[in-house]
Amino acid sequence: MFIIVRDEFVAMQAARLHEYTHDMSNGLSLDEVDQPQITASDHVLIDVDGAGWCQTDNHIIEGMWEEYVPQPLPMTLGHENAGTVAAVGDEVTLVSEGDQVICHPVRTCGTCRPCRMGETMYCENDQFSGLTTDGGFAETLLTNERAVIPLPDGVDPAEIAPHADAGITAYHAAKKAVGDLVPGDTAVVIGVGGLGHIGLQCIDAMSAADIVAVDIKQEARDLASDLGAHHTLDPESQDIPSEIESLTDGGGAAQVLDFVGADATTALAPEICAAGGDHHIIGYGGHIHEPAQALVNGEFAYQGNIVGKYTELQELVALVDRGDVDLHTTQFGLDEVNHVAEMLEDNEIEGRAVITP
Repeated sequence: MFIIVRDEFVAMQAARLHEYTHDMSNGLSLDEVDQPQITASDHVLIDVDGAGWCQTDNHIIEGMWEEYVPQPLPMTLGHENAGTVAAVGDEVTLVSEGDQVICHPVRTCGTCRPCRMGETMYCENDQFSGLTTDGGFAETLLTNERAVIPLPDGVDPAEIAPHADAGITAYHAAKKAVGDLVPGDTAVVIGVGGLGHIGLQCIDAMSAADIVAVDIKQEARDLASDLGAHHTLDPESQDIPSEIESLTDGGGAAQVLDFVGADATTALAPEICAAGGDHHIIGYGGHIHEPAQALVNGEFAYQGNIVGKYTELQELVALVDRGDVDLHTTQFGLDEVNHVAEMLEDNEIEGRAVITP
């Protein structure tokens, strides 16, 4: 079998995690490492144009994911990646050298039962870039053909990169919510930050529901209004359950998308969800502390949301290409990764941060 490879032992810069820490100022180190090589017929090598920084990256640095997935350290982080195809394995037909692509973070096998059912996020043999294997906070990323999606002409890889995780996670939740929204229903979006501002646009693009945005920051509430929210609420000065009751004539919100996932936001569900409604948890870090009777009484449900599927990333790219979903991004150099982590920890980044190696 013939495999196309680049020159061996080419050095590149990569931002790598060596040990877990809560000190974001020194979370990653900029190392010189060997550039990855194509060693399988379905491999695709990407010159990274943009890699989104995600709150999950902070959580990975803190060690929050260690008990859930294996993480061989040191490891290059970065799971929201887009760029230009540099080389391909000899059986790759979807893309070729020079194509611009966005990369789904998960490399799937395609042969296990979940893959054959289309549930790519449940793949039994997956590799998750930047979480279980080296990611895109580097000059070059190794992935496979099943993970790359060609970009339409005119779409900037550096601008769209955060959609590879933040975008499809928000879209995945919004798509589920939209399935149970009809005209006249109310959808509540809690947290209009890096994920929430995407989810809000998806709800607006795919449904006729009235959208209520909840955020503590005036800038976020203003952004929500600009992006299609019909009402905005400040949880620090307003009683959210009372306001939702008033806006829905006592019926409650048919769908709630919680992009914060803190104890205070998950606790809102019994008071703001309509009977039979859903409280989608997308952000995480908090807990659910509700009596079982509250769920029985309201027959609402908590819905967990993982990263969206490959096909959902295709759908989201279509929404972006149509102009229905816009990303607010700020770009930083690879040498600024720890500064970006600190800024995100201090809630100082509006929209999404993108690393441009």
